[in-house]
This record gives sequence, C-alpha cells and structure tokens, in this order.
Amino acid sequence: MRVAENLNAALAALLAREPDLYVLGEDVVDPYGGAFRITRGLSTGFPDRVLSTPISENAVTGIAAGLALSGDLAIVEIMFGDFAALAFDQLLNFASKSVSMYGSRLPMRMVVRCPVGGGRGYGPTHSQSLQKHFVGIPNLAVYELSPFHDNLAVFDEMFARAEPCVFFEDKVLYTRRMGVVEPPFSVAVSGGVARVSLDGPPDCVIIAPGGVAHRALAAMRSLLVEEEIACTLLVPSRLYPFDLPDDADADIRAARRVFVVEESTAGGTWGAEVAHVVHRRHWGRLAHPVTLVHSAGGVIPTAAHLERAALVNESTIHSAIREALRG
Repeated sequence: MRVAENLNAALAALLAREPDLYVLGEDVVDPYGGAFRITRGLSTGFPDRVLSTPISENAVTGIAAGLALSGDLAIVEIMFGDFAALAFDQLLNFASKSVSMYGSRLPMRMVVRCPVGGGRGYGPTHSQSLQKHFVGIPNLAVYELSPFHDNLAVFDEMFARAEPCVFFEDKVLYTRRMGVVEPPFSVAVSGGVARVSLDGPPDCVIIAPGGVAHRALAAMRSLLVEEEIACTLLVPSRLYPFDLPDDADADIRAARRVFVVEESTAGGTWGAEVAHVVHRRHWGRLAHPVTLVHSAGGVIPTAAHLERAALVNESTIHSAIREALRG
C-alpha cells in the first residue's frame, strides 16, 4: 500500500467510526478529492460530512475550531501547506487558546492537514516546509506524515490529545510504499518513533521527520558502503511536544553523535528543539554538539536542478556526517 492510499483509508475509517467527524477543505469532494486526491471517494460515501469550502484557509480553520468547540471532530485540508500561514491566527489565537482559557480544560479535537515540501517543481509559494512556525505554541501539537507510521493510529493519537494538531504531509511521500526499507536495514516502531537500523551499535544517530526519511536512508546506505559508517535513523510521528522513547536514548548513548535533518531553513527550527532535548539528556555523553542539517536559506526555485541544490538531500546529509565523524 502506498502512503496516499493508507491516508485515504484512515480518513474513510474515521468517518465510518465517528458520526460527528467533518472533513473540510477546498475541492475535497469528488471528483477532485483534493489537490493530491487524498480525499477521493470520501464525499461519495459521506456526502453530509465531507464538504468543499470557499478559498479561505482562515475561514475553514475557524469553522473547524467552532465545530471542535461544540464537541464535534474536524479535519481540515489546506490545499498547499504554504497557505497555512493564512490560518495561523485561528490556530494561535483561537483554537489552541480555547483548550485552557475558559477555566477548565476543554477538548478541541481538530486536525489541520498541510501538504508541504519541495521536490515537485511547484516553486517558491507552493513548496515550503513551515513546521518551525508552529512549534512551541501551548496546546498545539505538531505531527508529520511518515511512511513508517499507520495513519489511522496517528489520527487516533491526535484526537486522543483533545487539542488542535497540525499534520504536515511531505508531498513526495504520497506515492511511496508504506513501511519499506531495503536490506541490510530493518525498521521497527515503538513509542511513536520508527527506528531504522543495522545489527549492532551505530556510529551515529540521525533524527529526521518522515518527509526527509528516504533521503536520510539513501545517505545511510552510501555512508555504509563508502565510509563504513553505520547509522541508526529515528523518525518520530509527533514533532512537538518532542520526546524520545527509552530505546532511542539507548542508541544515542551508544553512538554519542547525533544529527538532526529537516527540510526547513535554519533558524528557530524543530531541529533546534530536538537538539535542546538531546543536550539536556545526554550532554555529558555526547562526543560533540548535535549537528543540524537544513535546506539552503532562500526561496525554493522552480527549476529542477536549482530546486535539488536548494533542498536538503542525500549528498548534504552524507557530507555533514562524513565531515563530523572523519574530520
């Protein structure tokens, strides 16, 4: 099963199970099923609860927050994650604050889905990774789509938090297969974190969200073949609040070298939050500070060769790890 199919099946299962769930967004009804066909077929099966909306991300997110405030569940699809900036006020000043500002905790079960990332030639205004702008807001959880995490379980976790969640979905993942890694690597999921590893202790640990996991895996393979460097990759489903399970901590203690890879540009990023958590727990054991690997600063070009050079890629990751470990 491909990631897009798993995501579509998760939404269908939720709609069948939760009679108070609404799915809202621009062109989400059939025959379109959204810009990336993730909601295809859902409006046919649930015509009263899968609703296309006018082109206003702020209004759609506000409607979802109102539904959540009244006890319903809501999922919003932002056509391109770049436009989530237009919904930022609703998330920052209404939805997240509503959880706790009325004197007692109020469940706000809503998820805002944001297709993000480059690699598709969509240019500067349709290719950004805006995760860092949503990190650190009280009562707002941040998740990222992963090829290793079943999406129904992820949605269940988000709704169980009873607070607004933003679900970032790297567009390049939609056509990839679920849970596939090539030997000699193997994958296991524990505590919401997927662990892709070799037998034996690693030389370094890479922490990366789902959207760049395949690039990290490509770098891990080339590092193993060309440099004899063994890496373990940790892919969390929830980016914020960030935490690591005990087995991930064990990997870090063994390797003593940690790299955080993300597609965002540098400066106030999720990776910096991860580095803070890792430093707090393992500062005395680390061989050197956590290394952050980002995309180049600047807008994302449309031209394919310029886009490849601007975004974090296998070569970027390979070089950062090789220089840190062999330098």
